[in-house]
Amino acid sequence: MSEDFQSDQDFALGPDDFPSPEEYQLHCLRHSTSHIMAAAVQQIFPDARFGIGPPIKNGFYYDMQLPRPLTPEDLTEIELRMREIVKEGREFQQQTWNKDKALEFFGSHSQNFKLELINGIPGETVSTYSIGDFTDLCAGPHVRRTSQCKHFKLTSIAGAYWRGSERNPMLQRIYGTVWPTKDELEEHLHNLEEARKRDHRRVGRELELFMTHEWSPGAPFWLPKGTTLYHTLQEKLRRLLSRNGYLEVKAPLLGSHNLFRTSGHWDHYKENMFIVEDEDGADFGLKPMNCPMHMLIFGSKRRSYRELPLRLAEQSPLHRNERAGALAGLTRVRQFQQDDAHIFITEDQIGEEVTRLVGLLKRIYTAFGMPYRYVLSTRNEEKFMGDIPLWERAERLLAEGLEANGLEYTIAKGDAAFYGPKIDQMVQDSLKREHQLGTIQLDFQLPRQFNLSYVNAENSESIPVVIHRALYGSFERFIGILIEHYAGAFPLWLAPVQAKVLSISEKTVDYAREVYDRLIEADLRVELDARDDKIGAKIRDSQLEKVPYMLIVGAKEAEARAVAVRSREKGDEGASPLDDVIARIRQEADFNY
Repeated sequence: MSEDFQSDQDFALGPDDFPSPEEYQLHCLRHSTSHIMAAAVQQIFPDARFGIGPPIKNGFYYDMQLPRPLTPEDLTEIELRMREIVKEGREFQQQTWNKDKALEFFGSHSQNFKLELINGIPGETVSTYSIGDFTDLCAGPHVRRTSQCKHFKLTSIAGAYWRGSERNPMLQRIYGTVWPTKDELEEHLHNLEEARKRDHRRVGRELELFMTHEWSPGAPFWLPKGTTLYHTLQEKLRRLLSRNGYLEVKAPLLGSHNLFRTSGHWDHYKENMFIVEDEDGADFGLKPMNCPMHMLIFGSKRRSYRELPLRLAEQSPLHRNERAGALAGLTRVRQFQQDDAHIFITEDQIGEEVTRLVGLLKRIYTAFGMPYRYVLSTRNEEKFMGDIPLWERAERLLAEGLEANGLEYTIAKGDAAFYGPKIDQMVQDSLKREHQLGTIQLDFQLPRQFNLSYVNAENSESIPVVIHRALYGSFERFIGILIEHYAGAFPLWLAPVQAKVLSISEKTVDYAREVYDRLIEADLRVELDARDDKIGAKIRDSQLEKVPYMLIVGAKEAEARAVAVRSREKGDEGASPLDDVIARIRQEADFNY
């Protein structure tokens, strides 16, 4: 290990637990800065009681119980104290204590949350780290000195229940970020500010795409423009899937507990399901995913190897019982629709099907200008169904599928679904934030649970393999990400309103209506603004609505059978014949993956 990083190797994560040395170093940097923040808080609030302070993606946080609510001014003071600690270059001192010593130390300092943590740690010893007068229960790893953590910023304050339970005390959580260089910090802070401006909840409300209501929590209401956006994504995908051998099905939303017991969801996923009971006391569940229903469809008749691959796609509503506090706009909901499919194949067809799927993912995300990488998730030792040899075979086959396509990937140990390993596609948006969207999950287990079989070439019975796959993920979450990726300025083919016709005066309203009708006949999505208002106000409103094209008509345009074109990207483009403009917009709107 580099001398710049240290840990108690009996407790801590090490470099081999991370995809790259850079990610390990970031983990150490963020973990260390959370300790520096806690040390600064202790200077200001000597009676502070500390919970946990882990590194997270792009930053860190620390949960703590304080004598009063924090204010933005407090963050400024905490930052000043942190900079003093950083400037002093204090060394992180690691010690291994027996539990009795740890309980005595943290008990004497009234750190009741730390006492609870100590009692939950297996073994007879625990690891601590100290910087100056501040000592924390911690396994590491850390950087060597506080001076390595100088490019930081505290970003926000939030509330958080201790250990995530509403039955526990509410603590105050301070979030921060830290980066190896000043430029990286400034870029991240710029992106945070831009993310606030692009927040899909705000932009969605301003563009009248969707709404939410307290009487239907976790289920967005799609307004007309948002519904157009939703349907456009659905239809583009349907065309792509139809050209690639998929058959669309539509299964029931409600299933008996017997269905979900057979699939394993009753044992592994019941707490996330909405359960209902009929008048006879029988339990039913709203389906949280489509796979159990698709197993029934495959098993509904005798199948031959000649039918494989059998690709069943579905876009029906799904329901998951997310906690109320976790709901967030479109990105965390209770009702949603997935771009979902289950592909029934022979084991020999796995490599070819993985190649087809990564090809589809490439076509889609290249179209959106979103770079991506792949992660292979392996078996969770505590939560899996089936035989380990089958799991190991499935993991090897997915890895071979990626390698056969020359694709680099990282491994996420223990992140697989309970029925099989998976390849997740980590997509980067325009603000360089990563989102897990596409997924390819290889399943040897559910076909066995449902006793599925097909007649092979030797006229005997074989068990199919299933690939669970999604390209967008859920439509709701994908649209939320797209709203922020484009800041609401969607490309023409996706924009709910592709063009807006603006009349300059009442004298040109009739011609404006004619232009509008021509665009409608050309299958374009268009609106007409014939209000008795100044043209400048109409242009400003269209700009706020992020409409790709404004077609302005006055007396000159009406006489010449033309329109004055104003595009979102280029501004005023001058007048052009109406037929030419229609042809241009139609050509730009004619998009398929």
